[in-house]
Amino acid sequence: MWNNAGTAGLIMGLISTASMFIGQFLSTKGLSPVMTGISGFAVWVAETGGCIYMMYFFMKKFSSENPSADNAATFRMGMVTALLSALVYSGATFANMGYISADYYTEQYQLMFQQMNSILDSNSRAMLETMIDKMPQIAFFSNLIYCYLFGTIVSAALSRGIPAKDPFADYKPDEQ
Repeated sequence: MWNNAGTAGLIMGLISTASMFIGQFLSTKGLSPVMTGISGFAVWVAETGGCIYMMYFFMKKFSSENPSADNAATFRMGMVTALLSALVYSGATFANMGYISADYYTEQYQLMFQQMNSILDSNSRAMLETMIDKMPQIAFFSNLIYCYLFGTIVSAALSRGIPAKDPFADYKPDEQ
């Protein structure tokens, strides 16, 4: 189970990571805010749909490779996949925010501060500035929790039909 879940988690984590970098790239292309929003939404829909499909595909594959696997075993495989996928994506987010694209995020934070400057008092501004230094860690743990919970819910929903149940398995015709 761990081998199958590891492969699935790696692929799903890479899909989400690619989506993160594509969204980041599109936001730097100077598109209008409407086009940036539309393209970001399209990338999000493709990522979410792709991850749900890949979860279904790998759970179905696990079920077919293990004939003794029931719905509970398939659900456990989906949960492990969700955990490993969340680890891959959260690690990539941490690396991106802390090292790879740190300048990009610093620029985004400064832009946010400029827009919110009129509504922030000095204490709020100081608190936000100290929090910015911890944003890669905050993003890591929040993504880890969110992605794991999302994947667990998806695997719970999908595992109800994987493997398919035979409604006539317990049927025994009258013996005469």
